[in-house]
Amino acid sequence: MPINRRDVLAAAGAVTISTIAPRPALAATFVSKRPPVRNRKFLSRAVESELSRIKARIADPEIAWMFENCYPNTLDTTVFAGSIEGRPDTFVITGDIDAMWLRDSSVQVEPYTHLMRDDPALRTMVHGLIQRQARCILIDPYANAFVRDPNAKSNLDSATLDATEMKPGVAQRKWEIDSLCYPMRLAHDYWQVTRDKTPFDAIWAKSAKLIVSTFREQQRKTGPGPYTYQRLTKIPTDSLMLDGYGPPSRKVGLIHSMFRPSDDACVYPFLVPANLFAVSSLRQIARVHREARGDSAAASDAEALANEVEAALRAHAIVPDGQGGKVWAYEVDGFGNWLFADDAGIPSLYGLPLIEAADARDPLYRRTAALAWSPRNPFFVQGKAASGIGSPHMGLDKVWPMAIIARAMVSTDEGVIRACLRDLKATHAGTGFMHESFDKDDPAKFTRPWFAWVNGMFGMMIAELAKKHPKLLEEQY
Repeated sequence: MPINRRDVLAAAGAVTISTIAPRPALAATFVSKRPPVRNRKFLSRAVESELSRIKARIADPEIAWMFENCYPNTLDTTVFAGSIEGRPDTFVITGDIDAMWLRDSSVQVEPYTHLMRDDPALRTMVHGLIQRQARCILIDPYANAFVRDPNAKSNLDSATLDATEMKPGVAQRKWEIDSLCYPMRLAHDYWQVTRDKTPFDAIWAKSAKLIVSTFREQQRKTGPGPYTYQRLTKIPTDSLMLDGYGPPSRKVGLIHSMFRPSDDACVYPFLVPANLFAVSSLRQIARVHREARGDSAAASDAEALANEVEAALRAHAIVPDGQGGKVWAYEVDGFGNWLFADDAGIPSLYGLPLIEAADARDPLYRRTAALAWSPRNPFFVQGKAASGIGSPHMGLDKVWPMAIIARAMVSTDEGVIRACLRDLKATHAGTGFMHESFDKDDPAKFTRPWFAWVNGMFGMMIAELAKKHPKLLEEQY
C-alpha cells in the first residue's frame, strides 16, 4: 500500500510509545537486535571484522550493544545489490520508507567506505550505488527520492498531491541542493579509497555534468528556471509559495534550495549550509573528473562554479551574531534579509565539518556552532532527558540524536564527548537503535524506529572515537 513520509513517522512514534518495554528490563540482557545471518541484506567480512574489533574495546556493555546493532544496520536491512546490463546496481532504502533518498543512501554507506580496499564485495556494492545514483539523477536532477523500479510511479501517498512534474522512477520531487552534493561526495570517497575508474563511465559523467548545470540553473540569473512544486496539504512547510517557485530572491550567485535536508521548505531561498556543501562537493567532483577521467574541462567547470558560490557566500551569508562578532546565517535572500537558526539535518551549520564544508578550528565556524548550540537557535531544545538541536519537521519539543552525534564527532573536548555519549545512551529508549527524534522530557516518545542514516552515524562516531579518543571507550557511561 502506498505510504506518506509524515504519516509513517507519526505512526512509528505512536506504535513505539504503546509497545515499548521498560528500559531496565530491555537493558538487562543486551541481546543483539541484528537479523539472523540468513536474513541480512548484505554481508561484508570487512565490516564484520571491524565490528568485532571495535566492540571488544568498548567497556560499557550498553554502548557496545548499541554499536553492534547500529553500525551494520544499513547492510543488514536496507541494501538491495544486483546488476543491470552487466554493471553493478545497488538500491538503498532509507529504512521504514521503501524509497531511496540520494542523501540518505550516500551517508548510509559512508561508515564502510574506508574498508572497500580490502573487501571486493563491499567495493562492488558501493560501485553499484554510485551507478544507481547517476541513473536517478539523469531521470530528474530535481528529485530527492526514487523508487526501485525506474518505470514505476511513486509509492508515497503524498506524491499524489504534488503539483510538479513527476516522472516515472521518482518517489518525491523536493528540490534540495544536498541531494546532488552527497552523490558527488560519495563518488569522491570511492575514488580516494580505491583508485578504481570503473564506476566513472559515460553515464556517470553525464550525470555529474548535469549536477553542475542544474546548480547553475538554480542560480536563476536569467529566469526562474523550470522547477516548481506545490502540495495540497495542511502543513505549510510541505509546499512552496508564489506558484511553486518559492520565496523571492535577489540573484547574487548563490544556489536556490527550496527545501532543507529535513524535506521542509526554506524560509529564505539561499540555504547557507547547503551552498557551503555545494562548494566542497564541486571541488571534490572536479578531482574525480580530472584524475579518474582525465576530463580537465569538466573539472574546471565545476571549480569555477565552486569559486563563484564561495565568493557569494562570503559577500552575502556572514551576519552579526549580536555579540560583536560574525557568524554564518542559516538562510538568506540576497536582499539583506537573513535567518539565524539551525536544523539537525545535515548539511547543518553545526555539522559543516562533517561534510568538509568548514574547518572545525575556523573561528567563524566555532562562533556559528556555539550560537547554534544555544537558545539563540529557535530549534535548540532543552529538556529533562537531553538537550540538543531539533527541527521544525517533527515539532519544537523534539531533540534529534543526529545533532548529538554530530556534536560528539566535531568536538575535541572529551568532556563534551562524554556528555554526548551519556545522552545517547540515556535516550534510545531501550531499543538499542537511534531514532529520528525523541521527546525532550520522555525518550520513549520517539519517531522512526528504523532510520538507517542516524544508526550509521552512531556507528561511525564510535569507530572514530576508537581512533581519536580510545580511552573514552574504556569508560562506563
